[in-house]
Amino acid sequence: METDSIPHIFSFLQDITFHPFNWGIIIGLAVLIVLLTCSALISGSEVAFFSLSPADKDQLKNPKNKNHIHIKDHLQRPNHLLGTILIANNFINVGIIILSTYLFHKTVDFTNAPVFGFIVEVVLITFLLLLFGEILPKIYASHIALPFAELMATPLFYLSKIFLPLNKLLIGSTSIVNKRMAKQGKNISIDDISQALELTSEVEFSDDKGILEGIIKFGTTSVDQIMTPRIDVITIDFTETFDKVLSVITESGYSRIPVFNETFDNVEGILYIKDLLSHFDKPADFKWQNIIRPPFYVPENKKIDDLLKEFQKSKVHMAIVVDEYGGTSGIVTLEDILEEIVGDIIDEFDEDDRLYAKVDEKTYIFDGKTQLNDFFRICNIDNHFFDEIKGEADTLAGLLLEMKGDFPVMHEKLVYKHIEFVVEALSKRRIVKIKVVFNNIAE
Repeated sequence: METDSIPHIFSFLQDITFHPFNWGIIIGLAVLIVLLTCSALISGSEVAFFSLSPADKDQLKNPKNKNHIHIKDHLQRPNHLLGTILIANNFINVGIIILSTYLFHKTVDFTNAPVFGFIVEVVLITFLLLLFGEILPKIYASHIALPFAELMATPLFYLSKIFLPLNKLLIGSTSIVNKRMAKQGKNISIDDISQALELTSEVEFSDDKGILEGIIKFGTTSVDQIMTPRIDVITIDFTETFDKVLSVITESGYSRIPVFNETFDNVEGILYIKDLLSHFDKPADFKWQNIIRPPFYVPENKKIDDLLKEFQKSKVHMAIVVDEYGGTSGIVTLEDILEEIVGDIIDEFDEDDRLYAKVDEKTYIFDGKTQLNDFFRICNIDNHFFDEIKGEADTLAGLLLEMKGDFPVMHEKLVYKHIEFVVEALSKRRIVKIKVVFNNIAE
């Protein structure tokens, strides 16, 4: 019985007929290999073009050859590139399926075993397409993205010309779908998220809400909105004696202090107090200038999310802020950036000299140097509330100067919409204290 079972299991093989190879089949196999190669190259190019690293793209800024020019053109029109790749790949795959089916029938006859023949055809053709036309080339292209893109840049350029009418039809149809989808559901903007947070008034989530609001506005905040202005920066003159330096360190309590030469626009470096720990017992003529570290400069308009990345990369905690003319505007620290998310950070060395005091539910006393960002957060005011009048102002004192158009006098009152500002203290040509009154607090 056992010897009879084996022939019974494989009895269907007796119904399969194999035909001898001829030149037509050999040529067809050669064409099939060429089509599989084309499918592999085009499939791989999709991964290669859309996975170019920033370093690869930097090389394309100054094109070295025609391939680089074509790559730049393709990347500037990603929809056309993707459309060309998909159309070409589908045409080739259809050709592979038709040709492989034809060659299969010319080589093997499954007339007496049609079900088995259908299964073998589907499995074999699918395996060839997936393995050699999709999986392997895409894995390979992901490791050599730029060389692969250079190889396919010119062929795809000509294919894009050939398939241009069909490509336009494809892109046009997708744009119609995108417009319909946009009407049904709009993209959520930063303002939408901010409004949603304003609706969450539960007390138990107030701390988390403040952090979320800080994160939302984080990417739109620039350095000049959070920096400490130069007039408030504690500095050390490059020519000061060692005793004087120790005195400044003791009085300020700061761990890093900028060092300038003649003027604050000429910053020599940053003095790290920890670098002085082993030199406190040195004589008065100790050359402390030799241990200052080089300064890290940033422009005023730099976004703080980018600055945070640079701080992490450079492993520094303080930067000198410069204006468009190269002059020093102030300093910004890692703590300033983090406070934009989590709120004020007060450690054991900070004095309890808050920038504001709350008199009652509708009255505050603010320091003139209070950053507008902090003012908005404390008073729960929309960041764009003063856009019509604030001009280039970054501080509350600067806002009053923009409103007045001149320097205000003591106890002068300035009103904008429902908010009343009163100058409470002046020092030379500087607004020191400002009283802020909200007249519609009950609404």
